[in-house]
Amino acid sequence: MQLHTINTGLFKLDGGAMHGVVPKALWNKLNPSDDNNMCSWAMRCLLVETDGRLILVDTGIGDKQDEKFFGHYYLHGNDRLIQSIQNAGYSPDDITDVFLTHLHFDHVGGAVKRAGEKLVPTFKNATYWSNANHWDWAINPNDREKASFLKENILPIQESGQLQFFEGKDGDTFASGFKVRLVNGHTESMMLPQLEYNNQTILYCADLLPSMHHLPMPWVMAYDTRPLETMKEKKLLLEEAVAQNWLLYFEHDAVNELCSLQQTDRGIRYKDILAVSQL
Repeated sequence: MQLHTINTGLFKLDGGAMHGVVPKALWNKLNPSDDNNMCSWAMRCLLVETDGRLILVDTGIGDKQDEKFFGHYYLHGNDRLIQSIQNAGYSPDDITDVFLTHLHFDHVGGAVKRAGEKLVPTFKNATYWSNANHWDWAINPNDREKASFLKENILPIQESGQLQFFEGKDGDTFASGFKVRLVNGHTESMMLPQLEYNNQTILYCADLLPSMHHLPMPWVMAYDTRPLETMKEKKLLLEEAVAQNWLLYFEHDAVNELCSLQQTDRGIRYKDILAVSQL
């Protein structure tokens, strides 16, 4: 297996929404907000090369929306999805699989692009993976998440014939060295890759733990549909992770890519900060 970090740029979200009930006096020390209470967040994807497959995990926000849409999210930084894939030595046509942890716009937006008047899959040779529970949740959205599930990001994947559903249970295998953990606190049936790489286990945290600073139990996003479930899922996975010396890969942490863990008298906290290129 080979892994490549795929940086797709930074965007801004409200600091209070991203930290839930945690007071600003605490989170602002770790991720300082601007005058509008907005903090910068990464959209850090991952390229997994295993058994002749080239699997892209998530796709960032994309570039097909209008100026008004992007005006809400303040895209910044120099990284972009396609350029980052090319920097890793591949082209979009090399991608065999696009594994979508969930279908919120900042994770799936880059999966579809504009081709003239049409919306088509960005990766023409890839199979796109979701799961039936989450797909149904996304195309029939609740009022809480409706603004995050955009039909133009989702329906063209199905219309192309490139969509398949992962049918396994929590912990089942998707590819060689690639298991799937299923969690339901942030949104229904979010899929987290659990990867075996260079004799280490890496958990791609998606929105269960959007940043390293979300390790403490109460640090749960206001965006989560079932925050108490998120806390329960965090507790179980973090206990498993610290007991088995896993590394955590953060999709939204603007600074920290990976960390190891340690048990402290305040609970499970980070130990060392790393990057995929160091493994």
